[in-house]
Amino acid sequence: LLLIVIREFIFYVAGRYTIKAVLAVLFLAVFLIRLYQIHSLSWFYGFLGPEWLQVPNVSKVTFSRTITRFSLCGFPKPCPEGDFSFFITSGAANVVGPKICIENKMVMGYAEKNIGEGINIAVVNGKTGEVMRTDSFNMYNGDPEPLMKFLESIERGSVVLMASFDDPATKLNQEARKLIRQLGSSAIDSLGFRDNWVFVGGKAAEGAYVKSTFEKHIKNDKDQNKYDNWPEMIELQGCIPYLLE
Repeated sequence: LLLIVIREFIFYVAGRYTIKAVLAVLFLAVFLIRLYQIHSLSWFYGFLGPEWLQVPNVSKVTFSRTITRFSLCGFPKPCPEGDFSFFITSGAANVVGPKICIENKMVMGYAEKNIGEGINIAVVNGKTGEVMRTDSFNMYNGDPEPLMKFLESIERGSVVLMASFDDPATKLNQEARKLIRQLGSSAIDSLGFRDNWVFVGGKAAEGAYVKSTFEKHIKNDKDQNKYDNWPEMIELQGCIPYLLE
């Protein structure tokens, strides 16, 4: 989890400062990780040794004048003409929030100040790739009614992207699950307390149900969890065809 926090911080700084500033933060992060290894967790020692983390020789690094910032959205694969790309991460425990990117641009995340614990949703115009709406819904102790109204109001021809953070399911009633199922989810009925989940579906232009091929779900299992009471973070990326007129 420490590594994820440091990675997300580096991405956050990278999106706003020059490459030289990012390298300074990177070297500081490596130093802090090594210090943490030596003084805290013996089992962690060596994990980021030379085989795992090669620190570049700055004297051999060349910089392009045209590329001055890293992406906050990882390193997405190029999509064919007629498709737009997406990149999603779920939250990690209740510490690192989720992230939703469209065409290598973050539309939901800490940097955008528009995420929250529960279910985070971005609605995209399927014809243009334009982000139409974003919102988050507390599913631990919140009211599911606003979520249901949001789902019912999604226009036909929309692509819907969802990412969990902390707990997406305690207040998720059967009606809300049905509405998400109609967007193409096959995992929504088994989504439980503190599960991790990311999903891309949509509302078909003619009202037909959509079968999503973009979905990942990891159950909260104390014996298998990566972060004690939470499963590991999920990443999902791919290409979505634009809807034809």
